[in-house]
Amino acid sequence: MAPKLQILVLISGSGTNLQAIIDSAAAKSSPHIDAQISTVISSSPSAYGLTRAKNAHIPTIVHDLQQYYQDIPKDDKEGRKRVRKQFNVDLAQKVLDIAPDLIVCAGWMLILSPSFLNPIAAKGITIINLHPALPGQFDGINAIERAWEAGQRGEITKSGVMIHRVIKEVDQGQPLVVKELDLRKDETLKEYEDRVHAAEHIAIVEATILALNEVKQHKSYDIAS
Repeated sequence: MAPKLQILVLISGSGTNLQAIIDSAAAKSSPHIDAQISTVISSSPSAYGLTRAKNAHIPTIVHDLQQYYQDIPKDDKEGRKRVRKQFNVDLAQKVLDIAPDLIVCAGWMLILSPSFLNPIAAKGITIINLHPALPGQFDGINAIERAWEAGQRGEITKSGVMIHRVIKEVDQGQPLVVKELDLRKDETLKEYEDRVHAAEHIAIVEATILALNEVKQHKSYDIAS
């Protein structure tokens, strides 16, 4: 029997999408993620997602940007730029040491710069990311709030969730899974957030399965050739 493919998950917060991946990987019913979560890396030492990982006996690593900034004054822009690059370089090395087959950004709140992406791409490792908006809509932070506010103003009637390939342009990679949601003017932001999160939990599992299937196809091709 071939060894299971290995997933590395990047998180920053509560880890509800990580939990969806954990549950799917543990389930014997469909949709089933046929892979092992090898490691969870968090950008925050207080992220509850670390507890979720430990409860599932998954190794964890904290890679905290604030530790890099601690000796750099806020007005030292060049110094902060330098250590931010080093943060990404070091993150890439940690990932390459683990050598996963797939990286899933499940609520990773930091931009992955070319100093991270380039060495990962050089090893042929796919990275996918969850973004709570439709393709081309509300790239970057606070997408849920921005979509809800635009809906309340009557500027748009739909938003949603996508899982996309990670490229250097933030939230602009090719979508793998898209879930549309109607925007309702009689709905509070909290109610809309709850619907978004429910859609995320489905989308992250579907996209992970799709990405893993691609990895399997590439590995089969490599073996055959």
